[in-house]
Amino acid sequence: MFVLLVLGFMVLCLILPGRGEQRETPAPVQAMVFPRGFLWGVAMAGQQTESVPASDWTKFEAEVFRGHRFAQGEKIGATPPGDIHDLGRWSDQVRIHKAGFDLLYDQDIDAAAQLGLNAFRVSIEWARLFPRAGMTQPDPEAIAYYHRIFAAMRSRGIEPVVTLFHYVSPSWFFEADTGGKRGWERADALMLWQAYVDAVAQNFIPEVRIWCTLNEPMVYLYDGYVIGSYPPGEKRGDFAGARDVYAALLRAHVEAYRVLHRVARARGASVSVGLTQNLEVFEPYNRYSPLDRALAWVVDKAWNWDFLDAVASGRMRLTTTGIDVPIEGLAGTEDYVGVNYYSRNYVRGDWRHPFAPDVGNIAPDLPHEERNDLGWPSYPRGFYEMLTKVGKRYAKPLMILENGTADGAADDKKRQRYLVAHVREAWLARRDGVDIRSYVHWSLIDNFEWVEGFDARFGLFAVDYEHDFHRTPRPSAALYGDIAHANGLSAAMLSQYLADPETAANATGR
Repeated sequence: MFVLLVLGFMVLCLILPGRGEQRETPAPVQAMVFPRGFLWGVAMAGQQTESVPASDWTKFEAEVFRGHRFAQGEKIGATPPGDIHDLGRWSDQVRIHKAGFDLLYDQDIDAAAQLGLNAFRVSIEWARLFPRAGMTQPDPEAIAYYHRIFAAMRSRGIEPVVTLFHYVSPSWFFEADTGGKRGWERADALMLWQAYVDAVAQNFIPEVRIWCTLNEPMVYLYDGYVIGSYPPGEKRGDFAGARDVYAALLRAHVEAYRVLHRVARARGASVSVGLTQNLEVFEPYNRYSPLDRALAWVVDKAWNWDFLDAVASGRMRLTTTGIDVPIEGLAGTEDYVGVNYYSRNYVRGDWRHPFAPDVGNIAPDLPHEERNDLGWPSYPRGFYEMLTKVGKRYAKPLMILENGTADGAADDKKRQRYLVAHVREAWLARRDGVDIRSYVHWSLIDNFEWVEGFDARFGLFAVDYEHDFHRTPRPSAALYGDIAHANGLSAAMLSQYLADPETAANATGR
């Protein structure tokens, strides 16, 4: 009987679907044009590109610098918690101003306009508006700074897309309250957040119409509270250990949604409010392993869908934990679903520790899979899969708010292939019924990439940090400009970038 079971399992594995394969370019190749009014944009965040002197991240960076926690000798993509890669080799000017957007924003916005872009995603930084505890009104210069940025965008026909929380809070927010709680677990956390959001709404509606309340909440929870890479640097082991922060972020989204719509209604304006989730494809490291397959399903559910499902249903249900909590007013508080997508991962289990899977970016049967400078695989087909799943699951308009790759090469051929291949998958998802309203590329310029420091290069424009933040366009900038001007992909682009022999060699499935 045991032999028969083993044989049956082996046969089952042989007929199981393999890894999702890359799409081949159809022949004859035809242009892929997006609808009129589609938004082509770029994205960045304040802490990564400009001076944010009073934030929790700025405090963390200062502590890392003083402690010389630079992960020297480690390659990017493997920086341990508590370190920032090679931070010590940069000048004070660079560490303060990051990519110099606060000094050169007019130049950067003009560069985006010259490419033909009509959307630009930035963050308003809570720590810039309210740098000190107890402030009842936002800093006037901070308000003026953002007005100047939005005016520069509007004057060039660019739609601002604004994020309220991109991992970063005022440093005082993490001072303990009378009950010893810090950050999102403070008793007054939502009151403080609401005051910030109200100040933003009062000052920037109707100047800003598209709002993103939270950027990648699962990344924030995982890196800030599970493994301790991001501030506040806690290591609670799993998402259940951070359940109060998880719930607070959902309530913060509800409050922001309410405030933004209330102010817009009072002014006879229209706003679109959502949040954006970092969606990743999770596949079994060994597709013949039932443990790997089961764990890949669990990780996919917990990472990709639990938070978005909560917003749709109004209940916070955390996979495999038994946690099921209603959140008042949450259900349906999204006018669009935001998607950030970069790559896929492989989930590997160990029967000795079945609830502690290893999630990595290298699979044994895909040795030639193209990877970026961080080691992340390029998997365009997964983009289509995620977009179509979101479209079917939530039946809402969808905004692609981040997609890009780290490629520091001067010719950035990987970025060019990545860009065309992923825009193509977005077009195919639209063709198949997904209401996609935007494609926003990460990023316009190289920036401070969190714990990877300044060495992960995501920019269409290279930044020479130590020489007045000089910007140099990479070839991908011109390519993206051609896409924006054409409102899609021409037949020539598809033939040139997706028929490349190296691309074909890396378009591997199983």
